[in-house]
Amino acid sequence: MKVVAFNGSPKKEGNTYHAIKMVAEELEKEGIEVEIVHVGNKAIRGCLACNACERNKNERCIIDTDEVNEWIQKMKEADGIILGSPVFYSGIAGTMKSFLDRAFYVANTGILRHKVGAAVVAVRRSGGVATFNQLNNFINYAEMLIPSTNYWNVVHGTTPGEALEDEEGTQIMRVLGKNMAWLMKLFEKGKETVIEPERENKIFTNFVR
Repeated sequence: MKVVAFNGSPKKEGNTYHAIKMVAEELEKEGIEVEIVHVGNKAIRGCLACNACERNKNERCIIDTDEVNEWIQKMKEADGIILGSPVFYSGIAGTMKSFLDRAFYVANTGILRHKVGAAVVAVRRSGGVATFNQLNNFINYAEMLIPSTNYWNVVHGTTPGEALEDEEGTQIMRVLGKNMAWLMKLFEKGKETVIEPERENKIFTNFVR
């Protein structure tokens, strides 16, 4: 089994990376391969709201000048996905948000359905839970399976590597990694005996009549 993790921080090995790495270490102990993709230092433009991916249904964003389409295929091929972001004004870092908006809209075809997905956040002081909730919106909308831990998935630190000194935060990530590995194996084993529910076509409504 394999997990692909997306580091939304501009810093390659900042505290977001360390949060992901702590989870990854537990997954790797269970024989699960982890690939970390650095998103936060790339030039990723936002969604054009053109609906071309919805019309074409070819698992591709019409913008083809960056690596988003390559990353979408990595997500499709993986068994689990980790989304990591630092906190910018109590929210997801801009480049990461642009990537997620496009990738998850393309994934509306169900290619991420029932994969195991987790979000992790690194923050200096405040806004961590708000950012964590925003990341979970993507995971929830894609009908993914979310492992839990013993608190919200946030580590604290300012300078790169300082999150490793957050004793509670490191435990949170460690427990998350163990639970994610367990859930992935449980789901893989369960597919042999339990039939997945059929995917329903999304119903869209408008509050303006």
